[in-house]
Amino acid sequence: MKLQPNYYADRVCLNVLAGSKQNAVDVYKAAQGHVLVGVLSKNYPDVASAVADMCDYAGLIENAISVGLGAGDPKQSEMVSAISGELQPQHVNQVFTGVGASRALLGQNESVVNGLVSPTGQVGKVKISTGPLSSKAEDAIVPVSTAIAMLKDMGGSSIKYFPMGGLKHRDEYKAVADACAKDDFWLEPTGGITLDNFKEIVQIALEAGVSKVIPHVYSSIIDEASGDTRPDDVEKLLQMVKELL
Repeated sequence: MKLQPNYYADRVCLNVLAGSKQNAVDVYKAAQGHVLVGVLSKNYPDVASAVADMCDYAGLIENAISVGLGAGDPKQSEMVSAISGELQPQHVNQVFTGVGASRALLGQNESVVNGLVSPTGQVGKVKISTGPLSSKAEDAIVPVSTAIAMLKDMGGSSIKYFPMGGLKHRDEYKAVADACAKDDFWLEPTGGITLDNFKEIVQIALEAGVSKVIPHVYSSIIDEASGDTRPDDVEKLLQMVKELL
């Protein structure tokens, strides 16, 4: 079973959602395999049904599965860890405080486990209180370098920077990218990414020197009527990645 994502030029791997198994196959082909296909834990009543269905997805796309929370919902943290331990996907989305549990249940270091941190309005600082209880408490705001060190302590692979609001927090995002490059940590920009701002968002991370970038592009490329991600748009995203690299 392949546990590591298929990065284009060993630098960038897309992350998009699938509305169905056929849609997963279609977007995987559109991205020439340089994609992680998100399936949300929130869409299942329990761990067993999620694992059974996600196994079917994994078999169709060479295990390029990204187990999702569902809009960063901290209440899904425990379920994501439980699913991931059984499924062994290539990619796991976690709130900051859920990273250690996910890595321990995976029992290996190859799958990517991100930790969700949020913008604060302060350049160089991020909010790490994104867990089920901590998200309801007073904000825990720390330097980006401290957040990265804590994520490394827990076995994390990358920062999931959410919600970005596209380029609304440009200076903060650049500081996060600089810190990831300096501390040899990966970066996953998420939230408000569209075909219009995608290239610049990825470019900022690459120019900072981030070794691996996993941009999440969700609602902006989903067909509202069908709920499917548009393969044509995924092709456009891959083309932009190729232009950057």
